[in-house]
Amino acid sequence: MKMQKLLAVLTIANALLLVFLLTRPHGVEATSTASVLRGRSLEIVDDQGRVRAEIKVLPAQPELKMPDGTKGYPETVLLRLLTSTNGPNVKLATTEDGSGLVLGGDPGYVQILGRGPEPLVKVVAKNGKEQTFKP
Repeated sequence: MKMQKLLAVLTIANALLLVFLLTRPHGVEATSTASVLRGRSLEIVDDQGRVRAEIKVLPAQPELKMPDGTKGYPETVLLRLLTSTNGPNVKLATTEDGSGLVLGGDPGYVQILGRGPEPLVKVVAKNGKEQTFKP
């Protein structure tokens, strides 16, 4: 008889515990905020899965031939903001020897370079006409 009472009390206690666990609110909260997000690159995509923004580190390209005839390009950290048609309207890059910014759109683009022999600002129209400003 004592064993039956004990089993009945344990069964009721288990049932009450089960009801409590099933009925309490299940709010999901972060217990802490991460102070650093680390990765090799970051991409932000739109609802259609197209990349619209990215930050990445590009390796050095020692054999790359540059438009000015020089050879090689250093490691680069690049931020690109893209249109829905994958056109890079904003590019911001930094290298060991300077940085650059390109702002583009339908009418053309503006390039600001703080690397190389001297800084420059270049404005290029869609028709190919360009103007360069140097100090």
